[in-house]
Amino acid sequence: MPLNKTTIAILYSLIAIVLFDAMGLIIKHLSPHYGAAELSAYRNLFGLIPAALVLWGSKDWHRKGRILRIRQWRMALFRGVILTGAQFSFYLSLGILSFATASTITYANALFLVALAVPLLGEKVGRMRWAAVLIGFVGVVLVVGPGRDTFSGAALLPLAAAFCYALVGVTSRMVDDDVPTALINLYSSGLAAVGSLVLAYVTGGFTPLREASDLIWIEGMGAFGGCAVLLLITAYRMADQSDLAPFSYFGIPIAFVMGWVFYDEAPWSELFPGALLIIAGGLIIIWRERRLRVA
Repeated sequence: MPLNKTTIAILYSLIAIVLFDAMGLIIKHLSPHYGAAELSAYRNLFGLIPAALVLWGSKDWHRKGRILRIRQWRMALFRGVILTGAQFSFYLSLGILSFATASTITYANALFLVALAVPLLGEKVGRMRWAAVLIGFVGVVLVVGPGRDTFSGAALLPLAAAFCYALVGVTSRMVDDDVPTALINLYSSGLAAVGSLVLAYVTGGFTPLREASDLIWIEGMGAFGGCAVLLLITAYRMADQSDLAPFSYFGIPIAFVMGWVFYDEAPWSELFPGALLIIAGGLIIIWRERRLRVA
C-alpha cells in the first residue's frame, strides 16, 4: 500500500532530526580541537549547497524568471545575522554541556515563537497559548537549573540559540508571500556563511587540521546538516506544519539516546521533569493552533 504525502513528509522530518543530531554529535566530537565559529563556518559553507539546490528545483522560481533580488532583502540578510548568532551559541554549548541537555533547551524556540509573534506580527495570543508558554518555560528553567549545584552559565547558550532560531522563524513570515522560501533560505544561509567566517577570524582564526580524518568529520558534519535542511524543506512542502511539528519533539529522546551511546552521557536529573514540560507546552501550542485553523 503506497504511503500518502503526509506520511512520507513525517518520515522525512524524522530522518532530518536524526541527521541534525548526528551533525551535533560531530560538532561535539570536534569541539575540543576547533572553535565554535570555525565549525559554524564549515557548516554554513556546506549549507549553501542544499539551499541552492532547493532554489534551482523550485518551479515557481523558474516560472517567475529566476529573480534573485527581493524587495525585503534587508530583512533576509538580518535573518542571516541572527542565524549566525544562533549557530555560534548552540555549537559553543555542545562543547560544554551534555549533548542531550544542550539539544533539549533549544526546543524552547517553539515557546519563543509565540512570544515574539505578539510584538513583531501583531498576533493575538489567548490565555491557552500563554499558559502553554509558561508551562514550557518552567520546563526550560528546570533543565537550565539555576540554583542547582550543577548549574552552569553555559546552559544559557542554547537558550540564546533558541531565541535566535525563533526570531529567524518569525521574521520569515514578514517577507512578502510571493518570495520563494528557498530564495529566503539562500539569502540567510549566504550571509550566515559570511558572518561565521568573519566571526571565526575575529575569535582567533582557523585552526590547522589536527589530522586528516578531521576533514572527513567536517565534511560529514556539513553533509548531515545540509541533507537535514533539504529533507525538512521537502517535508514542509508536502504537508502542513501543524502535522509535522509534534514529531519534532522526538528529537529530545533521540538526542538523549545518542548522547548516551556515543558519549556515555545520561543526564536524567538535568532533563527530567523539565523536558516533559517543554514537550507539553509545545504540544499544547500546536493543538491550539490546529483548533483555531479548523474553526
